[in-house]
Amino acid sequence: MIEPLTDSFGRIHDYIRISVTDRCNLRCVYCMPEEGMEFQPHDQIMSYEEIAAVLRVLAPMGVSKVRLTGGEPLVRKDLEALVHMIASIDGIKDISLTTNGLLLPSKAKLLKEAGLTRINISLDSLQEERYARITRGGSVHKVLKGIEAAYEAGLDPIKLNMVLMKGFNEDEIRDFIAMTLDRPLHVRFIEYMPIGHASEEWRDSYLPLSRVKEVCSEAGWEVREEKGPSGNGPSRNMKVASAVGTFGLIHPVSDHFCDSCNRLRLTADGNIKACLYWSDEFNVRRVIDDPVAVADLFRKALGAKPLNHEMALALEKKTQSHTPTVRRMSQIGG
Repeated sequence: MIEPLTDSFGRIHDYIRISVTDRCNLRCVYCMPEEGMEFQPHDQIMSYEEIAAVLRVLAPMGVSKVRLTGGEPLVRKDLEALVHMIASIDGIKDISLTTNGLLLPSKAKLLKEAGLTRINISLDSLQEERYARITRGGSVHKVLKGIEAAYEAGLDPIKLNMVLMKGFNEDEIRDFIAMTLDRPLHVRFIEYMPIGHASEEWRDSYLPLSRVKEVCSEAGWEVREEKGPSGNGPSRNMKVASAVGTFGLIHPVSDHFCDSCNRLRLTADGNIKACLYWSDEFNVRRVIDDPVAVADLFRKALGAKPLNHEMALALEKKTQSHTPTVRRMSQIGG
């Protein structure tokens, strides 16, 4: 193995999240505006061959985990072909996907056969009307069918990502945890992040995850710390006594996990982001045919990576040390 990807703070990076598109079949309120989004022209989006070329450089440098994201990655044609290409790269041991689940019924089996290991499904409400409002038109019943398709395909673990928003879906915390009682589901409650829009609307909707513990107490549930499923990352995992599944807390704002960060991001248009929150980007497409230059660019990106993202300062309206990104989450990759 070539010298591993290490930043100036000694953090080794073995995980990359790759966005395959900035397009989506939903318009979630925290991810993109209802109108006015300008999507990248197709010729500015990385091809599958370019993505595989980048990973063939990174794998010998210790990158072993890959997550495909978007936008909604399943709107990209023949995504299973990319999964197969990645699975064929020596050193890549884990391939996962973050999706809204709407297209999983027709794709889950193909993705599993191509080499997909596990899956995260974004689901912010179990109530049909509310889900349609959060996503601006989505159907929660289609997502539930997608979860069943993932089960039938043998994808494991299956994680459900819920972005918790005050006054919007906090009353469903108990319902989501209840899903783990008799099924091997792994619910992840995620704090609402100020990606691309640290506005008053965001601050008004932000809710610390301490509320989840309060709900467990109110429900009379005995909860214990639990080792999570493979690839649990920054989640602090817990389990209701006798439950089959688990739930976890991911709190990037109130209690960031930057000290142990091991991830890089690659946007759909080929920009390396060593940190989700800051504006620093390094475009890899211009050197895609030069493996040495690709490796050097990733090291340069890591060299510019700050110690932490300072989202908490955005919540408190305090001065930050760097410039936050203006890109929306869908333009970076979840």
